Amino acid sequence: MQTSSLSVLLATLSLAGTVHAVANAPAASAPDLDLAITYYSKTLTPDGVTRESRYQETMLRRPGHVWSARVLPANAPQHQHQHQNEEGGHRHGLNHIAMPRHVIAAGKTPRLEFVDAREKAVITIPATEFDNVNFDGSWDRAFYLLDPRLLKTMTVTTRASTTPGARWREREDNGVYQRVLWDEQRQIPLMIESGDKAGTFYRRVDVVARAGATPAPWKNLHGYAQREFADFLD
Repeated sequence: MQTSSLSVLLATLSLAGTVHAVANAPAASAPDLDLAITYYSKTLTPDGVTRESRYQETMLRRPGHVWSARVLPANAPQHQHQHQNEEGGHRHGLNHIAMPRHVIAAGKTPRLEFVDAREKAVITIPATEFDNVNFDGSWDRAFYLLDPRLLKTMTVTTRASTTPGARWREREDNGVYQRVLWDEQRQIPLMIESGDKAGTFYRRVDVVARAGATPAPWKNLHGYAQREFADFLD
């Protein structure tokens, strides 16, 4: 999840105050998942303009690893890739949104890296630069798509669900609501909705489990160059 819209959504779903990673989160017992995720947002600006955005990602969840990648349509405009400075070969313009993101469980602070298949390079991101690549530093939210402790603050509702074992939970505070369809067996939200009663914003995440098990792509990075985030700064 790599855009400012997603960052805002995650912020609205966070508990009040600073949220730290849960040391005993049941990640080890959560099943492996291959997911297709669709993000949608709609915002009404003060000048009366309605803005909508929609994008998709794929995600692989394995013990200790979360791999996510943006789905780029074939007709999408090509983004300018990072390029070489004529004076000294200095790289800059890291387009992290278009690169697969790999989050690795590593104690209190997870490790984060992006993979540039075109340049055959792995770019390591230090924790001090997480904000610059739209990562909040939470292993739990990377692994579960939300902080599991949020569920304890939400009320189970009678809203119908067509997925066995999945139940709707919701909460509201000062006219802002959050609704989560949580799959107990797979330990993942199937849908996340947030918005306000005034209708000025609405955000939705749809999660679909894909059949089959994709081989772990992080095991196929032998021979890739190791880069630092600082290599891409001007």
